[in-house]
Amino acid sequence: MRAELARAGVDGYLVPHADEHQNEYVPKCAERLAWLTGFTGSAGFAIVLAEQAALFVDGRYALQARDQIDASRFAPLDVGATAPSKWLAEHTQSGAKIGYDPWLHTPARIERFAAALEGKNVSLIALAENPIDAVWLNRPPPPRGAVSLYPPRFAGQSAKAKIARVRKALDGADALFVSDPHALAWVFNIRGADVAHTPIALGFALLPKDGKPRLYVDAVKLSARTGAALEKFLKIEEPAAMRVDLERAGNSGETIRFDSSTVPSRLVQLFREAGGTPRLGEDPIALLKAVKNDTELEGARAANLRDGAALTRFLAWFEGQAPNGELTEIEAARALETFRRDGGDLRDVSFPTISAFGPHAAIPHYRVTEKSNLPIKHGVYLVDSGGQYLDGTTDVTRTVCVGRASKPLREHFTRVLKGHIAIARAVFPQGVSGAQIDALARRSLWEAGLDFDHGTGHGVGAYLSVHEGPQRISKLGATPLSAGMILSNEPGYYRAGEYGIRLENLVVVETREIAGGERNMLGFETITLAPFDLALVEPRLLTPEETAWLDAYHARVRKELSPLVDAKTRAWLRTATRRVGYYTSGPAN
Repeated sequence: MRAELARAGVDGYLVPHADEHQNEYVPKCAERLAWLTGFTGSAGFAIVLAEQAALFVDGRYALQARDQIDASRFAPLDVGATAPSKWLAEHTQSGAKIGYDPWLHTPARIERFAAALEGKNVSLIALAENPIDAVWLNRPPPPRGAVSLYPPRFAGQSAKAKIARVRKALDGADALFVSDPHALAWVFNIRGADVAHTPIALGFALLPKDGKPRLYVDAVKLSARTGAALEKFLKIEEPAAMRVDLERAGNSGETIRFDSSTVPSRLVQLFREAGGTPRLGEDPIALLKAVKNDTELEGARAANLRDGAALTRFLAWFEGQAPNGELTEIEAARALETFRRDGGDLRDVSFPTISAFGPHAAIPHYRVTEKSNLPIKHGVYLVDSGGQYLDGTTDVTRTVCVGRASKPLREHFTRVLKGHIAIARAVFPQGVSGAQIDALARRSLWEAGLDFDHGTGHGVGAYLSVHEGPQRISKLGATPLSAGMILSNEPGYYRAGEYGIRLENLVVVETREIAGGERNMLGFETITLAPFDLALVEPRLLTPEETAWLDAYHARVRKELSPLVDAKTRAWLRTATRRVGYYTSGPAN
C-alpha cells in the first residue's frame, strides 16, 4: 500500500471503516479497514503514513483491536482520547500530502481534518482511485442483492404518502439527495440484500419538490415486477446517471439538501462545482423514520414476542447444557439462532451474535471466532443477539451465571439491573432528550465508583437497522424523544479479564397521563420479553419500587410467553420468573 501511495504522490492515507453510504455494516468489497489491519469491528479508523500507522477505536473495541491487529505495524489508540485529525496533525511534516477516497468520507469529516491541519502546510488530496483496491487481490465484487417491495401490511403507509411527507420537510430546497440506504428503504417501501444483517439495497436517490423521484440503483437488482411497481411513482436510473443529474441541477442553480452524515464528499463537490448550492444537514427522513406508525409498532411487539419465546427456550436449554462444561461460545450462538429459526419468520440475525463467556464478556462488542472460542464453564455468560423479521427488528441481551455467583458479581449485576429499571420506569416531559435521562442508568453504578463506556440505548428500525438514529439514550443523545420511537435500554458493567454484565430490552416511547400534571409527559413501554437471571440478583439492593417492577415484568413474561413455549420450557419459566419480593423486606441502600 505504501508503494501505491508513493506512486500516487501522497505521504499518507486515511482509511475509514465505511462504504459510499457510511453504513455500519458494509459489503465485503468495502471491508478495506479489516483487510488492511485485521480489525473486524463495525467502527474504526486508520491512518497510514510512510513510517508509522495508527488504528483508532472507541471503548467498545479497545480489547478486540489489541487482539486482532499487529501492534508493531499499527498503534492501537482510543479515539475518545486522541482524535485521528489531532494525531495526524502531530505526526506529519510541513509540505506533506495526505490522500483520501472522496467516496468514503463526508464533507464534514474532511473539514475536521482540514481544520486540524490548518497552519501546518499539509494538503488533503482526493484521489481518483483507492490505493487499497490496487493491492487487494481477489477483492469481492460489489453486491447485487435483489430489491423487494415492503408490503403495506408491514409498512403501514404507502410510499407516495411518505414522499409527500418528505417534501413538506424540504424547507425551501429544490430537492433532497438521499444517500442513506435506510432512508431509501423507508421512503420507497423497499428492502434489499446487499449487506449482512440489515435488509437494505445500496443506492442513492434524488427527491425533488415536484415530479418523480429518481432512484439510482443497479438494474440487475430489480425484477420486472418490482421495477414496474416502483416506476409508478419514481424513475429508475443506473448509478452513472446520478452525476449527470447533479451536474444538471447545479448548472440550473438549484439548492439541494444533503445528509451531512452519509453523503460522499465527492458528490457535494461535484454539485458545487457545477454551480449548485448544497445545503448540508440532517436528512429529514431520519426523524420521520424514527417515529413508528401504529402498524410498525404492532409489528415490533409481535416480533419481540416471538423472539422472546425463542430466547427463553434457549435460556432453559442453556441452563441444562452449560454445567456439563462441553458447551462452547460458538455452539451456544448457533443454538440460539436455531431456536430463532424454529420460531418462524426469521430472515437474518440483526447483527453478529455476541456469545461471550468469562473474560470475553468484558469485551462489549466481542465477536467469537474459531480461534477465540471458549468452553463455557463456571462463570458469567453474556449473550447479546437479535433477529430480523418482516414485521420488526429485535435486540436483547441477557447475562447468566453458570454455577454459584460471588457476592461482588451479584452486587454488580444488581446495580446494572437497577439502572435498567430506572430507565424502564422513567417519566419525563416532551422535549427531553436521551442525554438528559442517560444518567438514570448510571446512578447506582456511580454510587459504587463504577460506570460503563457505551451509550445506554440506541434507536431500532422497523425491519431495518438494529442501530438507528437520530434517537438514542447517551451522553451525546441530543434528539428529543417522541412517542413512537423504539430504543434499547442496555446499561452494563465490565471488569476486564473477569466478566461483563449487560441487560437489554427494547422500549417504545409512549405518552403518559399524570393526574394533576401540567406538562405533556412521556414514558417507556417495554416490548422485549425474557427472564433475567434471578440467581444474580441481590434482592436487598433493590428498593420496593424496583422489586415491584421486576416482579411485575416477570409475571408478564410468564403470562405472555408460556403459551408459546413447550411444556419443559414452561416449567423452567415458572421458576425463572418467581417473585423476588418474597426474599426481601426492604432496600439496603
